[in-house]
Parts: sequence; structure tokens; C-alpha cells
Amino acid sequence: MSVSSGPAEDEVMSTINITPFTDVLLVLLIIFIILASVTKEPKLPDAKNVLKVQPSEIVVLVDKNNKVQVGSQIVDQTDAGRVFHDLVQQTGGRLKTVIIKADPTADFGTILRVMDSAKNEGLTGFGLANHIEGQPEGQSQ
Repeated sequence: MSVSSGPAEDEVMSTINITPFTDVLLVLLIIFIILASVTKEPKLPDAKNVLKVQPSEIVVLVDKNNKVQVGSQIVDQTDAGRVFHDLVQQTGGRLKTVIIKADPTADFGTILRVMDSAKNEGLTGFGLANHIEGQPEGQSQ
């Protein structure tokens, strides 16, 4: 005489409930989204390839107000091509490199227009000057 309570109680639950797992994942996703919006943009590294920079007599400075200085002359962006032409004529075309030292807040479009003016005059090598490690922030080479 065996007593049985029925087949329904002996059944084992064979499905996995993933609802708590999904809830935890959604909470983690929300936390990562909030942290990503709060964190600051990383600082760009300083250039350390000082040996690759070759000396050039054509140095262009672009300040935070987008004023362009080619060599010792302060020029308008539209006149930069004329100044580059004069420098190429004076050096007999032996210089092909232009070093651009631009303020980090200067417009990128200004820098591109200056590079385009130089390229139109046959100056094909460009270098962007950066802060060199070991110097104060206000100075660059």
C-alpha cells in the first residue's frame, strides 16, 4: 500500500527564470550611461617625437583669435598665400616644410585654410607643433 499525492508534486521546474538577471543588467546599463555622461574627455598626450621635427624657416602661428602670423608678419588668412609665395621665391624653392603652431582653441578651419594656401604655393610638408614635455605650459617649440 503506497500512498501517493499525485504526479503534479513530483514535477521539477525545468525552465530558467531570466527576469531577475535582465533587471540587474538594465540597472548596470543605466549606471554606465550616467557615468559615461559625467566623466570628462581625456587629455590628449603630449608629443614625444622631438627628433622627427626638422628645422624649418617657415613657421606659422595661429592664436586663439584666429590671427595668422607667417614668420614675423601678421597677415590675414586670405593674404597667407601671397606671403608663402614670397617666401618660396626668396628661398629659391628649397624649403618645402611648414611648421604650424596653433592655439588649442583656434578654429580648425583657419588652420586648414593656411595649410591649403601653403600647399598651393608648393609647400608640401606640414608639421603641427605641440607642447614639449619638460617645458612650462605657456611655451612650445
